[in-house]
Amino acid sequence: MKRDETVAPTPLMRQYYSIKEKHPGAILLFRVGDFYETFGEDAITASKVLGIVLTKRANGAASHIELAGFPHHSLDNYLPKLVKGGYKVAVCDQLEDPKTAKKIVKRGVTELVTPGVALNDSILLKKENNFLSALHFQGSRAGVSFLDISTGSFSVSEGSLEYIELLISGFRPTEILIERSLKGAFIERFGDEQYITTMEEWAFNPYSNRKKLLEHFGTQSLKGFGIDNLELAITAAGATLSYLEQTHHNRVGHLYSINRVVEEEFVWIDGFTFRNLEIFRGITPESKTVIDILDNCSTPMGSRLLREWVARPSQKLEEIDSRLDIVEALSLNGELRHTLQNLLEECGDLERLVGRAAAGKISPREMWALRKGLEQMAPLKSLSLESGNRTIEQLGSNISLCDSLLERLSRELLPEPAGMIGKGDVIAKGVSRELDHLRTLVREGKRILNEIQQRESQLTEIPSLKIGYNNVFGYYLEVRNSHKDKVPASWIRKQTLVASERYITEELKEYEEQILGAEEKILTLERELFNGLIGAIAEEASTILENSKIVARFDCLNSFANNAINYNYSKPLVDNSTIIDIKEGRHPVIELALPSNEEYIPNDLFLDNDSEQIIVLTGPNMSGKSALLRQSALIVLMAQIGSFVPAKAATIGLVDKIFTRVGASDNISAGESTFMVEMIETASIMHNLSNRSLILLDEIGRGTSTYDGLAIAWAVVEYLHQHPHYSAKTLFATHYHQLNDLEKKFKRVKSWHISVKEVEKSIIFLRKLERGGVSHSFGIHVAQMAGIPKKIVTAAERVLKRLEEKSEYSKKRGHSMLNERVVELSLFPEAPPAPHEVVSILAELQLESLTPLEAFDLLRELQQKAKGDETTG
Repeated sequence: MKRDETVAPTPLMRQYYSIKEKHPGAILLFRVGDFYETFGEDAITASKVLGIVLTKRANGAASHIELAGFPHHSLDNYLPKLVKGGYKVAVCDQLEDPKTAKKIVKRGVTELVTPGVALNDSILLKKENNFLSALHFQGSRAGVSFLDISTGSFSVSEGSLEYIELLISGFRPTEILIERSLKGAFIERFGDEQYITTMEEWAFNPYSNRKKLLEHFGTQSLKGFGIDNLELAITAAGATLSYLEQTHHNRVGHLYSINRVVEEEFVWIDGFTFRNLEIFRGITPESKTVIDILDNCSTPMGSRLLREWVARPSQKLEEIDSRLDIVEALSLNGELRHTLQNLLEECGDLERLVGRAAAGKISPREMWALRKGLEQMAPLKSLSLESGNRTIEQLGSNISLCDSLLERLSRELLPEPAGMIGKGDVIAKGVSRELDHLRTLVREGKRILNEIQQRESQLTEIPSLKIGYNNVFGYYLEVRNSHKDKVPASWIRKQTLVASERYITEELKEYEEQILGAEEKILTLERELFNGLIGAIAEEASTILENSKIVARFDCLNSFANNAINYNYSKPLVDNSTIIDIKEGRHPVIELALPSNEEYIPNDLFLDNDSEQIIVLTGPNMSGKSALLRQSALIVLMAQIGSFVPAKAATIGLVDKIFTRVGASDNISAGESTFMVEMIETASIMHNLSNRSLILLDEIGRGTSTYDGLAIAWAVVEYLHQHPHYSAKTLFATHYHQLNDLEKKFKRVKSWHISVKEVEKSIIFLRKLERGGVSHSFGIHVAQMAGIPKKIVTAAERVLKRLEEKSEYSKKRGHSMLNERVVELSLFPEAPPAPHEVVSILAELQLESLTPLEAFDLLRELQQKAKGDETTG
């Protein structure tokens, strides 16, 4: 922070500067009395982000500094705004009572809040985890950790950089920790979309970080967690714990375990595929996503677990079958399903409530919500044990009732406690005699004073006697001069007025001490008792978190069962075969978005490794090719997360990787064209094939010229078919009708098309998958339907006819489309003379990719060229 070094700052500002220098990258919220203040550049930023007034205050002789602040009790309102704005925030509190401080109040940073270590509900998304990630690199490999401090979830893994990138796409961390010297290399490899925090190299020391993990978990080895030999992952995890220390998050008892993400146990889904299938994010903010349809959970815990399952579908048959078995049982038993849902709705967010309790940040009302959630454990366990389903019984039998903690919370916490300590009663009556007495003093103080006044008035026979109070000598008895001779000798005179005199008594002084100190003592006692409850919860944190995992699992599977009933889904058969056989499959999102009078047209699909490995899919735009590709991948994904699927029936041989190259995903802002992005995504797929991969390719090669695109598309299909090790199942949608010829050349390539019906120069989309390819794209019909002016459509039809005649001539001369370009460039062409320049331009034209405005401009340009040539000729 810049400041005028020639002017001596005030003691307060000297203290501020010393603390600020330790946290240069954070906005410092500096507690001064009842306010959090910001100064200098921080104040300018805070005033803009928070919309608070920017002022100036004196900072030594003739010097001023910018100032912006807000009341301390509004911290939970303003802090999230700063963090969401992308700022780190250091919260600096008063570490001693200002009343007892001899000089300036001692202050220090009590918390450093960043996107990855947030605990405030206003910052966190209820249905999503908030992961802090750390990466440790070694050559072409890396270790990675993912920690959600709000729920206690702690995972690690290590592998190739491609695998690490895959995990980052799935976990979607809000903050990533890396070594300071590697920031540039990280951005070059992984991009700069993430919130990156750099740490010194010492924070990534393998030896000290292993030791740090052992100390944290209180073990002599990490073998019990299955990570003992993952040196890179252990280093990353240790760096995460170091960061928690640096950010003053020292109360982390709820981080009781760490688990390994095993690559072979989950389906490989990259960032391209998540985006292309619109699983978590739609094309527009208003678009419905797959997760929107699947997530009908009753708890935030269930919603977060569902996202974890979708991000990493299982490859373990036993796990998938267990989930499907519970979904089937719940879907067949409506009473069980509804009773379970009612219990789940009362559970609340046990995970995050425990996280806040472990950090000492839980409020009284949040504690009561946790108590209410624990109350559901007993009926939930009973329901599962009486369900009649063995899998449900096994899951429910692991629920712990937490009887002693629940009894203590019910006994010591008021049913409707105040929102925070000091703002009303929190602890129940009967827990502390002293607390009850102090409350009586405070609440019955007026009545007791009235009793003293009436008693003394009767004893002294002074009818006008009054009791008053001032800040100078507290409570007093006031007597008019006409009755001062009746004042007892035991009263002590404190003040003489014109018409009266004021006295104090030992009784009044004792009561004054009691009543004036009662509220402060009440605050101290309630805080002590409440902290005792927090400690009791922290001791049971691991048990409650295990319960929350069971609750989340029940919630996910109950949501799946409700989806099966509401959306007419069926149970898939998932096995070890290499077959994908879908009967009457549907797209889970599109079918719900259709108007009520329009029915989704289902389709069958069959793929296997031996007879029908690759489907070349043709058909016009808008016919439903892309929807068929997407729905096939989504049905496979849904089956492997244990959900029923939108189909009449489905047999899914385990898939280990799902790849998509669907739609144009320009990255022009990064200097990459549509075609470059298309090729990068395609290359990634080709380099990571497996025998159980499912690949969806849509319009490969369309980003370049017709011949280049056709050649690339042809070569990709040939590569996939002729691969020496893998027979990856592939759906290949294309406008290159020439690819239909691949069926004749390769035995596992089959041609299919989405059917349409042509009626009097218009088309009807039947959206039905049929055997065989088509050689007509109906692009002009689609253009007409889109509202292209009739003159343009007529001209396009005329040009298309000439091009088709040219193609027929080429076929008669024995030339295929693949060698046509070579013939045209020959020095001694056997074909007719080179066509007019206008025709050449039209020959390269891709009508289906033109917008109406582009088509009109092009037509006008071609007309000018033709007229110009006629004039010069």
